[in-house]
Amino acid sequence: MPRSIEPIALTPELAALVERIEPDPGPEAGRREPNDADFAAMAEQTLAAGPEGDLWLFAYGSLIWKPDFEFVEQRRAVVTGWHRAFCMTLTRWRGTREVPALMLALDRGGSCTGVAYRLPPGDRKAQVERLLRRETDDIPPTNVARWVNADLGGERTRALAFVASRTGLGYAGHKPHTEVAHILSKAAGHWGSAAVYLERTVSKLNEHGIRDRNLWAIQRLVAAEIRRGHPM
Repeated sequence: MPRSIEPIALTPELAALVERIEPDPGPEAGRREPNDADFAAMAEQTLAAGPEGDLWLFAYGSLIWKPDFEFVEQRRAVVTGWHRAFCMTLTRWRGTREVPALMLALDRGGSCTGVAYRLPPGDRKAQVERLLRRETDDIPPTNVARWVNADLGGERTRALAFVASRTGLGYAGHKPHTEVAHILSKAAGHWGSAAVYLERTVSKLNEHGIRDRNLWAIQRLVAAEIRRGHPM
């Protein structure tokens, strides 16, 4: 296993201090949850735009610490043209209408190091549809499936990833680290707190020997905010 890069300031114990469960407010006005026909159509469109052969999935956030799918191989991977960013606003899941959260997505520009999973051979449509059901929460979506170029340690392939649509209703754009940290230290929804989401992401990236400079700066700021609000 790769050596841990540096001590993580945002520990599970600190994140637990702000963990809570809020009632699910349901979809916002002007949005709706995808139905079975929507998911089936999105899966067909996604596969039609992608390559034949092995089905690779590029993970950069919660799909690393909570895969929720079967895979036969995993490799460290780098995607260029996209970077990991807290650029999606959530008013459900890990936020509410009153205290919205931010979630990671791939935004345009730069590069991102993550984990690529090779999914087992079989029903490709069912596999993609399962991923869409997990990652796509409203129509029109902000978190959309897209094929990206991934470097798997010298071997290049096309991989499926979830990226931010800049025209999506939930797209938050670029925010300063201090603002992101303040939001993440306060927000929670019916899936738990945004701070726990960040802690688990950073911890699992650390296990893989992946250091995201922006995430490391944000987690230090979140840890400091929690300490200020919960003197120990």
